[in-house]
Amino acid sequence: MHDITLTMLGTGNAAVTRCYNTCFALRCGEEVFLTDAGGGNGILSRLQEAQLPLTRIHELFVTHAHTDHILGVVWVVRMIAQAMNAGKYAGRLRVFGHEEALETLEWICRRTLPGKVCAHFGGDILLCPLADGDAFTVLGMPGVAFDIGSTKTKQFGFRLQLPDGQRLVCLGDEPYAERTREHVEGADWLLCEAFCLYADRERFRPYEKHHSTALDAGRLAAQLGVRNLLLYHTEDATLATRKTAYTAEASQHFAGNILVPDDLEVVTVSQK
Repeated sequence: MHDITLTMLGTGNAAVTRCYNTCFALRCGEEVFLTDAGGGNGILSRLQEAQLPLTRIHELFVTHAHTDHILGVVWVVRMIAQAMNAGKYAGRLRVFGHEEALETLEWICRRTLPGKVCAHFGGDILLCPLADGDAFTVLGMPGVAFDIGSTKTKQFGFRLQLPDGQRLVCLGDEPYAERTREHVEGADWLLCEAFCLYADRERFRPYEKHHSTALDAGRLAAQLGVRNLLLYHTEDATLATRKTAYTAEASQHFAGNILVPDDLEVVTVSQK
């Protein structure tokens, strides 16, 4: 059994310019599971900097079809298909997500990528639609996809059972909805959006954008009995103080472990 590490490839919201859009990778041994890919080909340099080879990505989860999450996936698909054509990629790429997101992904790819790339759809590149509550497996770990109850566009999060029995939950990039309690409550690791500090709510207007704050995330983690809280999808105007300030605000309600990672920061979530 290998350690499971989580690399935050990006930690920012859709409009950031000083960091990359929120996406992350789980690594087990040599294999990599990617969740979203940000809004462009910046994902390629992020993967390179993190030493996560595209040739080791065989599983990918798309949470929803907003530009800052899905457009980078187009680039990942393109580069993996080109590696397949060059005989430098072994196996298949499986892309998970709800049906609407995967339809959008394929639509963009077929209208923007060469035919010899798109020819892999349905063969070496499999789009695997999931419904609310469906099970799936990545890196040999059992998972469940769930509808987060988005107020903007349909979005799925997921729950994974790590090899040591811990549960890791990705809550997407919108506030918690009560309908997801069965998946979130008691999580060992909760990956949760925090658009800004509650203290800065008048400056960044998170609630108008259907987002929440570090204070809200800390309160949520305490109410749901979470052990480790990881905050992402933030503004980028306060990067110099983000880690300290967000941690302090979330800790007003939550006494557990709080992580506010920078881009490319690596966290060990499961040890062998």
